[in-house]
Amino acid sequence: MPKAHGMSHLAENSDEDSRPAGPTALRILVGAQLRRLREARGITREAAGQAIRGSHSKISRLELGRSGFKLRDVIDLLTLYGAAEDERSAVLLLAEQANAPGWWQSYRDVVPDWFEAYIGLEQGAALIRTYEVQLVPGLLQTEDYARAVITQGSTSDSSEQIERRVEVRMRRQRILTSSTPRRLWVVMDEAALHRQVGGSALMRAQLEHLQRMAELPHITLQVLPFLAGGHVGDIGPITILRFAEPELDDVVYLEQLASAQYFSRASEVPPYQHLLNDLGLRAHPAPATAAILRRIIARL
Repeated sequence: MPKAHGMSHLAENSDEDSRPAGPTALRILVGAQLRRLREARGITREAAGQAIRGSHSKISRLELGRSGFKLRDVIDLLTLYGAAEDERSAVLLLAEQANAPGWWQSYRDVVPDWFEAYIGLEQGAALIRTYEVQLVPGLLQTEDYARAVITQGSTSDSSEQIERRVEVRMRRQRILTSSTPRRLWVVMDEAALHRQVGGSALMRAQLEHLQRMAELPHITLQVLPFLAGGHVGDIGPITILRFAEPELDDVVYLEQLASAQYFSRASEVPPYQHLLNDLGLRAHPAPATAAILRRIIARL
């Protein structure tokens, strides 16, 4: 997928399905631009914070994309940093887009804060690489499979809450069928294909759906066989998000029972990249996936 050339390219496209970055990624991008401008002028975070009647910690949050932007603050910072007019206009337009609410924010009653951040990053990613151990990845689940998984893990939720969670999962999948679909590279442990969720008919439909999705040119699906042996570090699910914008670093997402970890520093990401590369080498090549799925379906 080609890289975006400059911020004006991002600012031109606001269509929900085709824009290269969602509001979460845009916040990170605007923050990175503000940090670059500040450092180029040799201005400390403390001095920048004073310019917007804030603190150095507020500047840090803005530069990391961890909070929304007040346009007045962005204007004042751009003035302080002496940004050129064309760059100033582009940053302000991106800041406005970054403040626009994402569709997932209307589901805050069923989406925890730690996962809301992931959805925002997922929507803006150009390439999503993931390794799944126990279940079919959410982006490749059928509605019935998703409902069964969510129901099993949400015994205290009402039927309405469960359906809203299913809606979120199905809506996330639109990034794979939009006019500019994201690339998805999945390595699934063979156990996830044999672990029956719901009845045989439900599993058959899910596996047939995987067959269809694996045929799409932007989706790579590999199966890690039982015979692959022990896994490095006995790891669980891993997702790495890569963005089209060169200013944005890769983000590693590790989901836990009731929280998640995010890594994006240059020293943190490479071990996970190497691990996914290793798993991809251990797994069956993608062209073998269709035959593997057919054999499992035949046994149902």
